[in-house]
Amino acid sequence: MTYTIKVKEEIVKTNINEAEKICELSGFLRFSSVIKNNKITVTLENASIARRIYRSLKEIFAIQPKIIIRNQKRFRIKQIYILEISEKVNHILKYLNILENNKKILPNDYFFPTTEEKTAYLQGVFLATGTINDPAKSGYHLEIVTNLNREAIFISNLFKNLGITAKHLKRNSKYMVYIKNAEVIGDIIKMFKAMQSYFYFEDIRIYRDHKNMVNRLNNCEQANQEKSINTGLKQLEDITYLKDNDLYSLLEDSTKIVMDYREKYPEASLKELADIISLETDYKIGKSGVNHHFIKIRNLIKKHKEKNN
Repeated sequence: MTYTIKVKEEIVKTNINEAEKICELSGFLRFSSVIKNNKITVTLENASIARRIYRSLKEIFAIQPKIIIRNQKRFRIKQIYILEISEKVNHILKYLNILENNKKILPNDYFFPTTEEKTAYLQGVFLATGTINDPAKSGYHLEIVTNLNREAIFISNLFKNLGITAKHLKRNSKYMVYIKNAEVIGDIIKMFKAMQSYFYFEDIRIYRDHKNMVNRLNNCEQANQEKSINTGLKQLEDITYLKDNDLYSLLEDSTKIVMDYREKYPEASLKELADIISLETDYKIGKSGVNHHFIKIRNLIKKHKEKNN
């Protein structure tokens, strides 16, 4: 069972009021039904979702949708559930703001007087055509696929009304509304009241964030170590140049101490070198003081090279 199916099965187990059922039905039937010859046909692979839609239609419109169960043999045998609605079709489509005068329409603001009803509509859309990647197996990604650009814009705006930023783009002949922000996807799962799926998602997200943070710290520490080693090697080269060119005697005693300890501890950082010198000698010095001595050394070498040139 995929993570998307787990989320959807948990959603259809939640209790919602009649107004929310109407909004959920509207979103679901718009994106998951075929309307032809005065009949609404919905094809589903999930028994729990089929049961939810069947009950909502029966309770709200007092109709008895026809249920057809077929076995599909493709790699493995699985059942397909087909709901056929042939009663009150025009009334249902108009009531749910899907079709009026044989033209597809989108729900207006009056259809969503509350936040809960906006959520229920998006919940229906997600049940029909939404997917969420399993956070343990791949990147964070939630998407909803539509046939029309105006439907994608409508869904994006509905998310925006709930304080959620969603993007949309054209993919082949369809349009995709998608979200890649992990925290936002978690909020949507929680908004749909799929709490077990939400806790699973958050556990994985926290673990991955912690792992990424540790990796960043390790990479930063490794980069600092490499930087310290490269700095030490360059400073050793400067010390060798001074000695080879009889410039060592021109330096102050404090600078000579720093040079001697650099030769003893070539891989130490400036901070570590300062701490060792302060601990082992009477010369108390900090990181900036050590760096200052090596700046003096570089300036002396620069002047010597310019003079020779």
